[in-house]
Parts: sequence; C-alpha cells; structure tokens
Amino acid sequence: MFDAEKETEKIVEFIREYYAKNNLGGAVLGISGGKDSAVVAALFVKALGAENVVGVTLPCHSKDEDKEDAKLISDYYGFKLLNVDLTSVFDAFKNEISKIGDFTEEQTKNSDINIKPRFRMSTCYYLAALMSAVTGKTYLVAGTSNKSELFVGYFTKGGDSVHDIATIADLTVSEVLKIGEVLKVPEKVLYKVPSDGLSNQSDEDKLGVTYKSIEMYINNEELDEETKNKVERLHNGSRHKFSIPTYRKGE
Repeated sequence: MFDAEKETEKIVEFIREYYAKNNLGGAVLGISGGKDSAVVAALFVKALGAENVVGVTLPCHSKDEDKEDAKLISDYYGFKLLNVDLTSVFDAFKNEISKIGDFTEEQTKNSDINIKPRFRMSTCYYLAALMSAVTGKTYLVAGTSNKSELFVGYFTKGGDSVHDIATIADLTVSEVLKIGEVLKVPEKVLYKVPSDGLSNQSDEDKLGVTYKSIEMYINNEELDEETKNKVERLHNGSRHKFSIPTYRKGE
C-alpha cells in the first residue's frame, strides 16, 4: 500500500540530505502549469523554503492557460516565478533552418516539438548558473518527469530528460497525484488533463495508451493483449533514450 504522507516526508528528507551533503543552495525548475512540476515545486519549497526555489515559465507558441496555472502554483507556494518567452528564439531558429532547405510541415513536425524542451532546459540551466552567481549559493535544475512517462520514453533526449536531481522519477502518475493531495496542490492544476503544451494533444492521445494502463503494466496487473503490446512497444522502442552506446577499448 502506497503511504503518500510517509513518502512525501521521505522525499523532503532526501532533498535536504543531498543539499546539506553537497553544500547546495537552491533549485530552478520549469513550471508547466501541470501536476508534475507543481508537485516537484511543492516538495522543494517544503524541503528548502520558498526563498530558495525559482520557477520559470517558458512559453513557446504555448497556451496562455498554462502560464496562468503556473502563476497559480507560484502564488500558492510563495516561490519566485520568472518568465522567459522562447517564441522569438524558436522563430529565429526556424528561420535559420529554412535556409538549409524547403521542408514540409510534416517533415519538421517532430523536430519542432522536440527542440522546444531543449530550448527550455538550456534556459533552466542558464538561470541556475545565474542564480548561483547572484546569490553565492549553488542552484540545481530539478527534474519533473514521473515513472509512468519515463517507462514509455515520453520525454525528449537533451530536453526534459536533463536535470540534476529527480524527486518523482520513481513515482507513477497515481502516486504523484496522491503526493500532490498531501501537499495540497490546487485541484485545478493537480487534476488537469496532462499534455506537453507543445503539440495541442493530451499525453494519452499522443501515446495511444492511458497512464492507468502503463501503471498496470508496471505493477504486473492483468491487461488485455493489445494494450500490453502497445506499452511494450513504447518501452522497448525508447531504450536508446536511456543509455549511450560507447565503444570500450579492449572489449
């Protein structure tokens, strides 16, 4: 049985111990307006204090609602929220790519979707280094991916897969929700339909399988054969995201 209150306290202690051991000061994380970043922000506020947490909204042809929900979270927990609009950066980049060749929208679709989280993560690392220089305390970039997403490779290499500390990467979606309830994450955000804010589709639409089914697979619960195969294909097809094949001399 998952004890959300106990796990919340253990995660908070995990953060505190790591920061104390390595003489660290604060955390920077992207606030998407969804449950995962809200829960992670709440955990860091509880562990380090709101004054040591910096959230950042990173719109890039995004919905205004996501930015509004991010502000709801920062106001509720009291941490600083910065906004770095990456729309013009993306547009300038696309303009440079157009000089390479005349590509169709369908050809660039996947590249366009994945470059955005890479811009976003670069910005988070820039801000972490900047905050470290300004405050004299080392700031880390906090990851916000959960176990269900990671299991099926629903993340961008070099984007949201990059971070310095992970606090919910071993929690499934339902467990993240339970932690969020303990931390009193505003319901509007906690129960919001998960989406990447980039493709105008929900996560489950893009994956072609529900998070409940993914969690059932992870927990070895009975699934119909078609759904089981879908989850397995997603998991096996994303193995390249988890490790880099490296040639070793003498092997």
